[in-house]
Amino acid sequence: MNGAPTGQQLAAQNGETERSAKPQMKVPFLDLKAHHAPIIDEFDGAIREVIESSAFAGGPFVEKFEEEFAAFCGSSYAIGVGNGTDALWLTLLALGIGEGDEVITVPNTFIATAEAITYCKARPVFVDVDENTFTMNPAELKKSLTARTKAIIPVHLFGQPADMDPILEFARAHGLFVIEDAAQAHGAEYKGRKAGTMGDAGCFSFYPGKNLGAFGEAGAVVTNDPELREQIQVLRDHGQSRKYYHTLTGWNCRMDGIQAAVLSIKLRYLEEANLLRRKHALEYNRAFSGIDEVRTPFEASYAQHVYHVYAIRVQERDEILRHLQEKGVGCAVHYPIPIHLQEACRNLGYKAGAFPIAESLAEEFLSLPMFPELTTEQIEYVACCVSDAVGVGALA
Repeated sequence: MNGAPTGQQLAAQNGETERSAKPQMKVPFLDLKAHHAPIIDEFDGAIREVIESSAFAGGPFVEKFEEEFAAFCGSSYAIGVGNGTDALWLTLLALGIGEGDEVITVPNTFIATAEAITYCKARPVFVDVDENTFTMNPAELKKSLTARTKAIIPVHLFGQPADMDPILEFARAHGLFVIEDAAQAHGAEYKGRKAGTMGDAGCFSFYPGKNLGAFGEAGAVVTNDPELREQIQVLRDHGQSRKYYHTLTGWNCRMDGIQAAVLSIKLRYLEEANLLRRKHALEYNRAFSGIDEVRTPFEASYAQHVYHVYAIRVQERDEILRHLQEKGVGCAVHYPIPIHLQEACRNLGYKAGAFPIAESLAEEFLSLPMFPELTTEQIEYVACCVSDAVGVGALA
């Protein structure tokens, strides 16, 4: 043997060169065109049916989707509304949440969760989250409980359910409602139960980029409570118990017929799409295995994660984000400023340091491309670019 390096050794030595020489490609953060293309004819037919029937606001297409979505979730009822914010707001109103009341939720979510509470004239009260799951830490709830607390809104963030059993146990012990914010968790499961079906109600958004997305704005509430269902149905339609008979002061929060028709089609493909998201997450996880600088998402033993968002945790996040953008990789940050530190929520009186885990996550999260139609080649390219970025420290 002459001691010359083997081909494998040479490849290992030249790994950095090979990665840097990899041809640049564009990987979108989300590709709705690819998602819709195979079933475009089905959409055309469904929208034509809505046009021909003139059932544009509520009506039979909404009722059909409500039945289908309730069955998918394993819930008795679904109520279609205008968007996910409406779903939260109307549910709170229907449960009697109002002025002087407090509702506990988390600070690392989209601001709609807190907006819905505020628009009921109630006060959002926050608790910190679990460092691994990024969802509500049940052990923190007692710190925020007061005589004014009326409800808890756990958020199933990024597609992973919160740890619901201890949350529900705490709520029962203190006579509180539980409203699940499942806007990012269509089809996710907690111990075999679908997200949205464990509390008094579950609230969903069908914003176009969601795992189940409409062609615009739409949302829904699922519940097993017939009285709650009826109350939300009245509130979403100007407080009408029947046409022109207004028993409550409501609002216009109806779902459009076209959105319902589109959602009925896309619901048929949701389970397959969620399985693909889970497959892609495993591919990412394998690609980042052994890279200490990248912390991949954690799936709790109780959960079936549906990866609406695949968020890694990295130091020097903003520098890495710029590097990836230069390489043609679409990325996002969910969410750079926790709600309690938003200017709009200054009146709540929270200061930096109030929720250290949520604040730390806000500085470290980097959301990578995640959609069912991602290819292995695209995932490998994204992982390669991330590995290169973290491998040069401060990217100097």
